[in-house]
Amino acid sequence: MPEAAERAASEDRLLDGRVRLLQPRDGYRAAIDPVLLAAAVPAAPGEQVADLGCGVGAALLCLAARCPEVSVTGIERDPGLAALARENLGLNGLGGRAAIVEGSVADPIPGAPFDRVMMNPPFLPPGRGRASVHPVKAAANVEDGLDLAGWAAAAARALKPRGWLTLIHRADRVDEICAALRSGFGSLTLFPLWPRAGQPARRLLVQARRGGRSPAVLAAGLVLHEAGGGYTPAAQAVLRDAAPLAL
Repeated sequence: MPEAAERAASEDRLLDGRVRLLQPRDGYRAAIDPVLLAAAVPAAPGEQVADLGCGVGAALLCLAARCPEVSVTGIERDPGLAALARENLGLNGLGGRAAIVEGSVADPIPGAPFDRVMMNPPFLPPGRGRASVHPVKAAANVEDGLDLAGWAAAAARALKPRGWLTLIHRADRVDEICAALRSGFGSLTLFPLWPRAGQPARRLLVQARRGGRSPAVLAAGLVLHEAGGGYTPAAQAVLRDAAPLAL
């Protein structure tokens, strides 16, 4: 990696050190959302998975660490983040079964159609909340050009018939998420992520099947924190021990 890029990025670890992650020192930085997203993708050996809007590759790296016989492709429109994502593939020894495509998720994706798609799209529509002054962080948090319906359509185009989509989003947009998936998807599972027992969910994992027809399911979800503030044993198993989340 060029010296200037080294100064602009820091190296962090995910899954209790199983994943090495270079990410910008300033702007958007991955937290637990991509780890939870990857844990919710039940990829089988030999399957090909696309990560739409992959950023520096946190989710696809976590998935690859848990599922060593799965191939992953990340799509990222920001050149700087795409470059870091490629560096991260090398850091984690994934050059042979992973690739990063620089471009918009709305464009045709090399390697499509995929068995599975995962994505962590921007959480806010334009005009809601205060956008970051950092352009990369603002682009990661606020929809720009593609709304939720656009992201869902991009996922459908990237999937094989009967393929599966897994996404993470804000729980308070559940009605918009379901509406966006109504065209092209079915067999939804909604999996709330509770900050603590008895508190409203802030995040939501959603799984949907292209062309699925089964009724929607509201799962029990996962409580992230104990009353005292630490992670629950179930959350620790996912975030540190690379345990899967069964939606």
